[in-house]
Amino acid sequence: MNRWRKTLIGATVGMAASAAFVAASHPGQAEASLVVTYLCGDGIAGAGVKVEARVTPRIAAGGMLDVGWSLSYLEENRRFGSPGFFAKGSTLDLEGVVDITGAWRGQLRPTGFKEQPELVPGDFLDLPEGLSDAGSIQRPGKIRVKPGALTVRFKPAKGEVMVNNSNKAIKYDPPWWSHGTEEEFGDHLYDLSETGEQNASAELTFTGTQVAYIGRRERDLGPVRVYLDGRAVTDPLVEPGKDTNGTPMTGTRSKEVLWKSPVLTYGPHTIKIVNAETKKAYLDAFRVTTGDSEAPPPYDEAHCVIQGDPGAIDLVVPGATPTGPTTSPTPTRPTPTVTTPRPTGTGTGTPTSPNPTNTWPYSHSPGTSHISVVTGGVRTATATATVTPTRSPKATTTKYVKAQVAKTPKGGVDTGEAPEPASSSYGLIAGGSLLLMGSATGGLLLRRRQAAHAGGGR
Repeated sequence: MNRWRKTLIGATVGMAASAAFVAASHPGQAEASLVVTYLCGDGIAGAGVKVEARVTPRIAAGGMLDVGWSLSYLEENRRFGSPGFFAKGSTLDLEGVVDITGAWRGQLRPTGFKEQPELVPGDFLDLPEGLSDAGSIQRPGKIRVKPGALTVRFKPAKGEVMVNNSNKAIKYDPPWWSHGTEEEFGDHLYDLSETGEQNASAELTFTGTQVAYIGRRERDLGPVRVYLDGRAVTDPLVEPGKDTNGTPMTGTRSKEVLWKSPVLTYGPHTIKIVNAETKKAYLDAFRVTTGDSEAPPPYDEAHCVIQGDPGAIDLVVPGATPTGPTTSPTPTRPTPTVTTPRPTGTGTGTPTSPNPTNTWPYSHSPGTSHISVVTGGVRTATATATVTPTRSPKATTTKYVKAQVAKTPKGGVDTGEAPEPASSSYGLIAGGSLLLMGSATGGLLLRRRQAAHAGGGR
């Protein structure tokens, strides 16, 4: 009896293992990703920033190829940095390139942005959670998706920032000293820097489009000379000891705009104030202004190149029932910066010659965000991409991750490219289970006969 129980337990374990094996051999929906390392330089990248991108293409219902990127810094102390003083609302904008070859040739340009808090020079910038772009796929075939270059842009927020006299970004040529002031005077942050030494100076390098010198107007203050980008720009000199009409002061006025620059070209600039006489001079703050900009300034742009060869992902899109002539592409979301050039035979990031059996398959409508396949008599693939089972010989001999369309989503067009799930996995499981149960039953009967025979022999 003990032997029979052991046999039953073994048969049960074998049935469970068989069911798990059959289920595992029929892969469900999955995704293939590439991990890409970028080294970024220029602009806000400073001496160099490393970024890791996980690139994941998907074929969604409706025949849309969507490419998503998730991003992260590789080093804690080397990140994109703020180029100056900016109000809340600046953005870090990233744009990637995905080259598509095979049945179709062209590019997708995943984009994303992240809004930043109020910034001072050198503040680390937050990366967007991800980038994305989508294109309409309307012809069967195999395509290869390979990530390309990455561009990082900084769009400063419109606004003003007060750089207080105690800020370390201000370089003082002594002697200057800072001290608190009574609240009743209303100085910025209730403090001032002052000097009584002739030619004592204070200098600030900033990035923006305008700057102002903020201080007190008060009796017996000496004249001040102002330099902008190395040139003296005050003639006559600034007179903080007089009011705006040139009359000597009889009281004290705080947070006065003693001098303001004209509107400048966005970029780095330097303001310097110099005490012209051996009289008292004050510095309360410098006010830095950044005007509105329609697009991120090229000055701060960083360019990222791929380190090594991350490989590519192949997707197989099956055919489907004809949908008739294709009209103009339908936009999915506005991305005015996306452009898709016609093939020129140039290097990476530019479409090459068209498919030998088709004319140029992509078109892009101005103001739309995706590339559409526009050819006559196309067959629309409405399926989801899955990873090819690793038992294929190519999976062990090539560096490219293979992916294929496994089944048609509910409500989609039957492509005939994959077996019905209900008639494959569960049928095999049931058949395998019956086979194992029969084997187990036969084994039990055989042991019983052997036992009976042995008993009769005695």
